[in-house]
Amino acid sequence: MMERFKKQLNFLIEIDQVKNILRMTSIADGSRRENDAEHSWSLAMMAVLFAEYVDDQIDLLKVIKMVLIHDLVEIHAGDTFCFDEAGMQDKEAREQASADKIFGLLEHDQGQELRQLWEEFESCETLEAEYAAMLDRLQPLIMNYINEGGTWAQHQISVEQVYKRNQITLEKGPQVFKDFIHEVIEECVAKGYIK
Repeated sequence: MMERFKKQLNFLIEIDQVKNILRMTSIADGSRRENDAEHSWSLAMMAVLFAEYVDDQIDLLKVIKMVLIHDLVEIHAGDTFCFDEAGMQDKEAREQASADKIFGLLEHDQGQELRQLWEEFESCETLEAEYAAMLDRLQPLIMNYINEGGTWAQHQISVEQVYKRNQITLEKGPQVFKDFIHEVIEECVAKGYIK
């Protein structure tokens, strides 16, 4: 067996663990928490469906790659709830160590390509990374909305926290995203889902 192919298989087996990383957000029917693989798949579908609302210069394939790998580091670093201030303190160090391990399983060229895409997502300085980040925040907003506040209600999340979490979209996103976020938050406040 080719060494490169063997490393790719080992990488695929390793990242299968992403299916075991539970997020705080529930799936649409509210029956259970979603895992990172489901979340990444949702973002990839959103990237395709919502591409018509963003700059046509955005490299959609790059965005899809980015959202498919963006949470792989959580295999060894764990999922850090976006409103967990204590967990955020060492999140970057945990994720960097995990990235070394995961992307290091591949041949250097492929490992570096994926690592660079992950780092680009994290730094959020390109059109593709910004679009990916918007989707990463929009998806749990949708799930919390249809689950009557979901984790917002469970963890007493405030309006200010939700707006802050969606800041990149509110500053740089397409108008349809901005309007949707405002409508969701206003309705959730009115119904008592967000404090």
